[in-house]
Amino acid sequence: MAPPNSDKAPSRINIFTLNCWGLKFISKYRRERLLEIGKRIACSENPPHIVGLQECWTQEDYNNIRKETREILPYGKFYFSGIFGGGLAILSKWPIEESTMYAYPLNGRPTAFFRGDWFVGKGVACARIRFGPAATDVADVFCTHLHAPYEKEPHDSYLCHRTAQAWEIVKLMRAAAEKGHLVIGLGDFNMLPQSFAHRLITSHAPVRDVWSYLHPDSSIGAAIDPVEMARKKPVPSAHYNILENGATCDGIFNTWRWNKGQRKRLESEGNVVVDGQLPDPLAKRLDYIFVGDGAFSHFASPRQWNIDSARVGMMSRHPTLHCSLSDHFAVEATIVRESTKDDDADEEQGSFLPIQKHLESIRSGSPTVTTPLTNTTNTATASPQQQLPVLSADVYDQILHMISSYTTRERFQRRARLGHFLISLVVSIACFVGIWWSPRAFVSFILCFVSSLSLAAGTIDGLIGGLFVSSELRALKEFEWEIRNARRTVLGLGLDLEEEYGSPKSSQRGWH
Repeated sequence: MAPPNSDKAPSRINIFTLNCWGLKFISKYRRERLLEIGKRIACSENPPHIVGLQECWTQEDYNNIRKETREILPYGKFYFSGIFGGGLAILSKWPIEESTMYAYPLNGRPTAFFRGDWFVGKGVACARIRFGPAATDVADVFCTHLHAPYEKEPHDSYLCHRTAQAWEIVKLMRAAAEKGHLVIGLGDFNMLPQSFAHRLITSHAPVRDVWSYLHPDSSIGAAIDPVEMARKKPVPSAHYNILENGATCDGIFNTWRWNKGQRKRLESEGNVVVDGQLPDPLAKRLDYIFVGDGAFSHFASPRQWNIDSARVGMMSRHPTLHCSLSDHFAVEATIVRESTKDDDADEEQGSFLPIQKHLESIRSGSPTVTTPLTNTTNTATASPQQQLPVLSADVYDQILHMISSYTTRERFQRRARLGHFLISLVVSIACFVGIWWSPRAFVSFILCFVSSLSLAAGTIDGLIGGLFVSSELRALKEFEWEIRNARRTVLGLGLDLEEEYGSPKSSQRGWH
């Protein structure tokens, strides 16, 4: 077992994230696959030092992975949240000093019980990891699984939830960076590169998407997605999607995306080889590693972290079942730490923060983005704290419009559900009156059954409308205020005042 701490901080850190697809009673071969995932992590050529897992739902599966990886990752935490658990876990080579499970204020709807996002209590698993003796030898790790998309953007009814969740993890990562800590955000973000959620993260937290940094021209969606089609790129091959686009989901290499005929062939023939030169129009990148080295803090360490490499991993299949180990592939990254050079020019070149190179890559790719991503005014003379990409006011306007539309929907839902409760109450009373005057026993039974069923359904709907929807509307108000405030800052209008925000006119001014 590794020692609790070392007199010398590491110069390299290997990071690993994987959505394990470990849904109890639903995911096929769950125990076998997750056990094999633990074995593969333990015998990796580049053993990871920090691991984030998503959809590891059961304590049994987590314990099996811990048994396999304990020699290289002696520290770990399984996170509890919601009714059924959030499925998040963090493993580490170094001690976890602090740990928190932060629940998202906007987190799906209980009425969508068949989807389960609300019931698992999605949030951010936060771990503070001590990897060296210095005060700033600390990594704040944030592992998350954002709300799943069930429709195509911009018509996804959960787009507001996912954008708000990205905003919440941004605040956590930014607070950690301001302390001078190494910041690592990882997980299944269920978002495409350059989506609202992605742009919020890369503009409001001093972190970088490691894949976009190393592959600035990588895809921003599946080949069939409108945003990617607008780039007029050829349909990529399966190999290209893995090596250049970092596609972790829906690719033809993953057996869980095969049709029934292909799966039957896999079961009968065993290991079926996929031609990597075949076109792969559905593959996309949903899993991410974001890294920031605290260079935007006055307390930053004199040594800076650089992005060395990133790759798609965990692609090999189960040795006996011959299926992919999960319906996602892993993302692996390596960051290295080097001493700061004597002169400031070398220091800026050695560190991946500040983000001048990232700004240049965004500028070169700007024709493919329908909404301006950055405001690049005076970036040449800006201080490091000012060199973060800045979202344009138009992007904030679109987010505010999205919030307004979803708020209108939820207000209608609240009225409809409370109205259903009142109607069910009237129906129940009418049925009881009918029972009083009913001449036959079977009619009384039917009326009693209808009364009970109607009142039960109406009461549940009323509780959802009166309690849950009201709570969600309040969370939306907080999110709207923060986005409006960020927009005012970009426009140089100063911070908003509560009195102004609370006035009737202020709610009409933000995005028109």
